[in-house]
Amino acid sequence: MFVAASLAMMLAAAPSADAVGAGRKEFSKCLSAQMQPSLDRKLSLADFQSALKSACADKEAAFRAAIVAQDKADKMSDAEANSDADDQISEYVDKITSEYEDSSRPG
Repeated sequence: MFVAASLAMMLAAAPSADAVGAGRKEFSKCLSAQMQPSLDRKLSLADFQSALKSACADKEAAFRAAIVAQDKADKMSDAEANSDADDQISEYVDKITSEYEDSSRPG
């Protein structure tokens, strides 16, 4: 009985984990897709960051919602779940911003 209950809980948690993974993948893909067009247009770093925010807002929102839902299912508080989502999103934005900055340097 205990094994069946554990299996049921793992299966119930799987779709949320899939939502986080799918959200992460889509958000990352959106961020990456902004790189070359922005380099071609020679956007400043600030303009690139603005372009990311507007182009990927829907993907960011979906990723955030998935993280928060998963964290709350794992018994985190609202504040902890939102902080975790902020941290994860910032990591992706910081990484692509750093890559953009490196790629846009002359020479």
